Amino acid sequence: MKILIVDDNAGIRRVLRRSLADMASEIQECTDGWDALGAYEKHRPDVVLMDVRMTRMDGLTATRQIRSSYPTARIILVTDYDDDDLRAAAVKAGACNYVLKEELASLSEIVATCMRNEGLN
Repeated sequence: MKILIVDDNAGIRRVLRRSLADMASEIQECTDGWDALGAYEKHRPDVVLMDVRMTRMDGLTATRQIRSSYPTARIILVTDYDDDDLRAAAVKAGACNYVLKEELASLSEIVATCMRNEGLN
């Protein structure tokens, strides 16, 4: 499985990479939503782990844009914000799940669920 990790925090990217290393054949990383657009097109990952709040382009905007060009893209928003409005915005943007960074112990199952198309939308 090819995975793209998009987060402006290098420590979180390392944690995500370690959490999914056993299920991934390839892991790419970038630091914001703007870079994620090009990385998605170049690498065509099976799943994207996308932070919500980043500098040049936030994760919700990047998710909408990726899903607009690639309707079958599987994107999981990974965030510190336990917020119902953000969860609703994630669904509207096309995310297949919304996970808190404090709940990363179950990340491999969340990714597997998303791959089976059993997520939020």
